[in-house]
Amino acid sequence: MIRIVKMIFKEELLPNFMELFAEVQPKINGFEGCKGVELLEDINDPCTLFTYSHWENEDALNAYRHSALFEKTWKETKAMFGGKPAAWSVEKKK
Repeated sequence: MIRIVKMIFKEELLPNFMELFAEVQPKINGFEGCKGVELLEDINDPCTLFTYSHWENEDALNAYRHSALFEKTWKETKAMFGGKPAAWSVEKKK
């Protein structure tokens, strides 16, 4: 399962988010059921970023979403938003 989260940041807070992501990425990668998380940047708007994470299944993602790590990280991240986030859970078609 793949989780894509689109986030739009206030330009002046973007460096803060980059620092936060560098700190939490290894923790998310080490979370049980996570197969990896990457940060992607919109080609035309550096304030629009996406997390692209792979999970063993929806239960693993939900366990992360209910964890203290997610709660703390999401609270800090939301404070930097300059627009409404959006998220999708998807699977590769065979």
